Amino acid sequence: MATELISAKETLLREVLERVGDKWSLLVIEELDEDEPVRFSDLRRQVGGISQKMLTKTLRQLERDGLITRKVHAEVPPRVEYRLTSLGSGLGEALCSMWFWVEEHMNDVQRARRKYDKANS
Repeated sequence: MATELISAKETLLREVLERVGDKWSLLVIEELDEDEPVRFSDLRRQVGGISQKMLTKTLRQLERDGLITRKVHAEVPPRVEYRLTSLGSGLGEALCSMWFWVEEHMNDVQRARRKYDKANS
């Protein structure tokens, strides 16, 4: 029983890390707000470079994980809005330290890459 619990935790950890480590999820989470809904078209424009298909896929995955909510308004044309859940907001806060680390160490990483590339070319 304890082994099954550990295995389930490890599986979920891997899945969450895959989700936040993909190309788009963090950018979408950053653009969403827990208090104010964001329309699909605005979100696509704010994220930049994401296709409609990929944004739809990313939003569905985030919704499945309970990180965002989706609300469809019965209008013509339909209006769809997204917002972070408290769970998604908590994940966003936890990931802030990663953003700060990248900002602080961006030049160091770039310097290390150049050094590595020069030594290995």
